Amino acid sequence: MTNPSHSPSRPQRLALAAAGVTVVLWASAFVSIRSAGDAYSPGALALGRLLAGSLALGCVLLIRREGLPPRAAWPGIAVSGLLWFGVYMVVLNWGEQEVDAGTAAMVVNIGPILIALLGARLLGESLPPRLLAGMAVSFAGAVAVGLSMSGEGHASVLGVLLCLLAAVGYAGGVVAQKPALRHASALQVTTFGCLVGTVACLPFAGRLIDEAGRAPVSATLNMVYLGVFPTALAFTTWAYALARTSAGRMGATTYAVPALVVLMAWIALDEIPGLLTLAGGALCLAGVAVSRSRTKKAAQAAGATDTTPPALTRGRPPQESRPQEARPQEPAPERRPARPGS
Repeated sequence: MTNPSHSPSRPQRLALAAAGVTVVLWASAFVSIRSAGDAYSPGALALGRLLAGSLALGCVLLIRREGLPPRAAWPGIAVSGLLWFGVYMVVLNWGEQEVDAGTAAMVVNIGPILIALLGARLLGESLPPRLLAGMAVSFAGAVAVGLSMSGEGHASVLGVLLCLLAAVGYAGGVVAQKPALRHASALQVTTFGCLVGTVACLPFAGRLIDEAGRAPVSATLNMVYLGVFPTALAFTTWAYALARTSAGRMGATTYAVPALVVLMAWIALDEIPGLLTLAGGALCLAGVAVSRSRTKKAAQAAGATDTTPPALTRGRPPQESRPQEARPQEPAPERRPARPGS
């Protein structure tokens, strides 16, 4: 029988579900980029994706009437928007034109390792042995998937450097985003981070307009899909989950992406994976499972701690502020006079 004290709480289950949505949508992005990337240059594709994402997020923000984030959240929003939404998307699109997909996947998957190291150094997060072991297993799986996809590809020094810069931008953006989520909601952090990235990519506006006039409808639709789902929705669910767990653990979760990309390419593009690819995907998933697992002691400690961010408890009175007089009290027992000699 399962011990209730060791089962995940409702916020933990919601955070895990949000992380799952993110991973699935980010995996689907690789399939869409193959179509859009044939018609759009790296900067134009990034700007078009960010414009679609900003429009979708802005509409949701207005409907929910969340307004501007607090001033304390802006440094993290600005840095994550510039590094993750701006630099990462442009240089990754560029790097994938200079190297084969397998090499790009191997280099970019350094990102979760950098997230764990930066989280420990800058955010004071711990590096439990299970997290390190799981990341090692998953990275080995990512390397196996990359090697299986690099048979007839090409690689250049510039391409490798661009993919490495993408990994650094990804890691820096995640670590900068974590403190911002203490002061603002996931929707606010994602919306204004996406707007910052859009502004940073505005120099590519002329090329986007020129290429949109010649691009096939399917490529443009894939670009819009990238903005609405893998950007607007997936980055919001990512921020929701990141607010409720450590940056290192969330980074390790993204190692499930290579395995899902292999499966989606098999289904959507009829690309039959080889044995090395399947083995690498299995290692990625196994490593994620290990990195997300906790010891009984850690689970008990997590269950006893409220991980809800302060920004998400606005409008709710704290537990301690509820009037104590409302609680029913038992009448005091009647005291009888003591008997002599007792």
